[in-house]
Amino acid sequence: MSRDAFAPSADMLRADEAITRLLALVEPAAETERVALTDAYGRVLAEDVISDRNVPPHDNSAVDGYAVRFADLSAEAETTLPVVMRIPAGHVPERPLAPGEAARIFTGAPVPAEADTIIPQEPCREEDGRVVLPPVKKAGQNLRRAGEDIVAGQCILGAGTRLRPQEVGYMASVGCARPLVYRTVRAAVFSTGDEVRDPGADAPPGAIYDSNRYVLIGLLRDMGCTVRDFGILPDDPARLRAVLQEAAAEADVVLTSGGVSTGEEDHVKAVLGELGTLDFWRVAIRPGRPLAVGRVGQAAFIGLPGNPVAVFVTFMMFARPLILKRMGLREVLPRPVPVRAGFAFKKRPGRREWLRATLEPGDDGLPVAQRFPSEGSGILRSVVTSHGLLALPEDPAEITPGMVLDFLPFEELKR
Repeated sequence: MSRDAFAPSADMLRADEAITRLLALVEPAAETERVALTDAYGRVLAEDVISDRNVPPHDNSAVDGYAVRFADLSAEAETTLPVVMRIPAGHVPERPLAPGEAARIFTGAPVPAEADTIIPQEPCREEDGRVVLPPVKKAGQNLRRAGEDIVAGQCILGAGTRLRPQEVGYMASVGCARPLVYRTVRAAVFSTGDEVRDPGADAPPGAIYDSNRYVLIGLLRDMGCTVRDFGILPDDPARLRAVLQEAAAEADVVLTSGGVSTGEEDHVKAVLGELGTLDFWRVAIRPGRPLAVGRVGQAAFIGLPGNPVAVFVTFMMFARPLILKRMGLREVLPRPVPVRAGFAFKKRPGRREWLRATLEPGDDGLPVAQRFPSEGSGILRSVVTSHGLLALPEDPAEITPGMVLDFLPFEELKR
């Protein structure tokens, strides 16, 4: 009786268990540093940011116009009031606004005490030092209250937050000039295989150009890691051993592609076992069943498959969460969005699969996912032209049109 070599077996980990075990290998980097705001993009906060001020710091005008007391206005007819002061942004009102007065005011300027409504300048007209105001039915218009965005003493960002431009601007608004962040994660990368060549080099018959290393370096740099590229290693255990020792001595995480299966020329797993520990290496997933995970010294090691799509997918699903945890991020797992399958598909039960897919508008508000027509893990074009990864759970074995599935947009996988 023939046996399916690709069917899940008892010694394979399920995907969720593999992620749990992988995340247990690392803790957030202990080292921290204070950096200028201009250097904080993409870094991870190592402490809470507490505001020492209100934002805005005072009641201010949302428009160019006139500050008035609502009690002085008519809801049915125009109101004429004397303009007793002019308040540009950055200037403090000279006194409170008395009953029956108006102040000319500009966007962002502090509102004088007792004023409670701002009338935009467009429907108003000034005549001989007086302003004619339109009927007004509601108090508080166009007035931004002190502390409506941030209150003094408030935690505006928690430790473990990755800093996007909006978070950096948020810190700037409370005067935080040098946030405390975790240090940058150091990564080391190399490819393996006698057949692999760098782009630009000669590629004789039987040779292929290395795309995997360039995908990994780009993904790591997008995450904010510093990356050392060890190039392409031949199928030579001694050379592999020497480079792996050097890489692990300086990196937080070492990533390789190729050489992690059971072929006679696949040496990565054996060398990892000699130099460190192999935690697991077979996961019930597609693409990317061979996935060697362990440690060498203080560095986490992830040996990715050799096929380019498998490299991309397993990095996103397994290596990326580990690196995000090492960076100090609180939430490291991707956040899927629900979509409906626009196709029928049969899969092996007990195996998590990720299909490359594009989205189309759906009739009920949920997008409809259409899978890339080929599942070959060597077709890198599939991750170039698709919108993201469609996650197929271990069960059921058959996907039917209309079934709700989790979809991981590539933009979400870059956060």
